[in-house]
Amino acid sequence: MLTAIVGINWGDEGKGRMVDLLSQQYDVVCRYQGGNNAGHTVVNERGKFILNLLPSGILRDETVNVMGVGMVIDVEHLYHEAQRLRDGGITITPEHLKISDKATICMPYHKLLDELEEDRLADKKFGSTRRGIAPVYADKFYKKTIRMGDLLTPEILEEKLEGIVEWKNLTIANGYGHEPIRAKDMLDWLMQYGMAFKDYIYDTTEYLNGAIAAGKNVMFEAQLGALRDIDYGIFPYTSSSSNISAYAPIGAGIPGKKIEKTVGIIKAYSSCVGEGPFTCELFGEEGDRLREAGNEYGAATGRPRRVGGFDVIASRYGVETQGATSLALTKLDVLSYLKKIPVCVGYEYNGERLSRFPTGKALAQATPVYEYMDGWNCDISACRTFSDLPAAAQNYVRYIENAVGCPVEYVSVGAERDAYIKMF
Repeated sequence: MLTAIVGINWGDEGKGRMVDLLSQQYDVVCRYQGGNNAGHTVVNERGKFILNLLPSGILRDETVNVMGVGMVIDVEHLYHEAQRLRDGGITITPEHLKISDKATICMPYHKLLDELEEDRLADKKFGSTRRGIAPVYADKFYKKTIRMGDLLTPEILEEKLEGIVEWKNLTIANGYGHEPIRAKDMLDWLMQYGMAFKDYIYDTTEYLNGAIAAGKNVMFEAQLGALRDIDYGIFPYTSSSSNISAYAPIGAGIPGKKIEKTVGIIKAYSSCVGEGPFTCELFGEEGDRLREAGNEYGAATGRPRRVGGFDVIASRYGVETQGATSLALTKLDVLSYLKKIPVCVGYEYNGERLSRFPTGKALAQATPVYEYMDGWNCDISACRTFSDLPAAAQNYVRYIENAVGCPVEYVSVGAERDAYIKMF
């Protein structure tokens, strides 16, 4: 079985928690895009872990984890992330983790360029995490990047790096007026952090094809959600990679394979980190209470997330874009404090009620249409079957299924690994 676990909205839907839960059914978990610009928070019997680069299956000793071709890897961040996990008792070995030789390395100058550009934009900034993601993906398409496989040929790496650094300084020094970077510093950085993963570098295309031929179950893990996709998201306030399920085999390194199942992760309300249109946003006390109830702060950056009620228009679009075959509804328990639950049932633009998720000016200027559903106003964290849920909570789940046109397969009622309901 080849299964993709993807975000339906703006990201932060709880994918890490669901991948950790579902990975017990899979032999291999593969991250196929993105870098350390977002985080997955997982709580299990060993503790609480925040993962930025490593696949969420890394928390299971029996699971092989793959960092795919489509990823951009800050090896310094990976070094420290792996060390934190080891300190927490997690096993990370070359048998347990395989990094594609074709994956791109996110260099210190990519982070520098990200910072310089966001500072230049000032109040017009995109809301970047300043972790170099846009610059490194741009360089990838320029065909001027260092890849993980380059670490295996250090005699060629130095010459390649000198040419790239000379080119980058045309922008860093001559464009932004910053002090030039030095090739030696970049090489030293790669030797210190990149070479620590020399034994983990692998032809992951060969490995994944072999695993599939042997009948292994493979899960593909996305970062962020459909509305942050470079092509289908709220451009330009998107990430710089494609996180839709159709890209999973390509970003993993096996473009000839096809996804058989797509589980879309969807939150029981809405949240968003960064700039850009967020039509359903709630403000004032209503928004503040929801943010605190859900502890809505970025796992990678710590930034407070913008919050809103469940967004029917955006979620229906995300389900369609991801080709979701079923949904995992997360954080239903967060809404337990509410007697009335806000739901964004539509958008209005220029006096017209919109039936589809808009783009451009219409999205930027759309206003939300809110309705309120009855809440259950009680603790549901101990519920383990659908019938255990209060009637109002059951009605809310069924409403979401009908509104977005996709069945809910899992309902999360708490952060712990076993705090969920299997619907079918």
